[in-house]
Amino acid sequence: QVQLVESGGGFVQAVGSLRLSCAASGRTFSRNIMGWFRRAPGKEREFVARIHWSGGITYYSDSVKGRFTIYRDNAKNTVYLQMNSLKPKDTAVYYCAAKRDGSTWYNVEYDYWGQGTHVTVSS
Repeated sequence: QVQLVESGGGFVQAVGSLRLSCAASGRTFSRNIMGWFRRAPGKEREFVARIHWSGGITYYSDSVKGRFTIYRDNAKNTVYLQMNSLKPKDTAVYYCAAKRDGSTWYNVEYDYWGQGTHVTVSS
């Protein structure tokens, strides 16, 4: 059974930091583009960041650029999201996702999703 399991969420004060982890099991995602998304209370899910399977190419939404860093350890089948300078508006459930085998960098579809981890940033 393929699973993506997020961890590392919690409560943090504004300007603090958190590191989210996404551990994959059931198969390797070392050749898959992976991404992070979030859903804030009462809002639609939004894209946060994605990373090429090689780890050498990343892309961020404007709202997190310069504050968040996505990286991966393919040997551990894990993707991370380092979040610095957190703001109350970053409060959301954060989801890890993976694209299907062979999917391209610009394809917006993700086929595998985790259950999410809650992040709450207080002012």
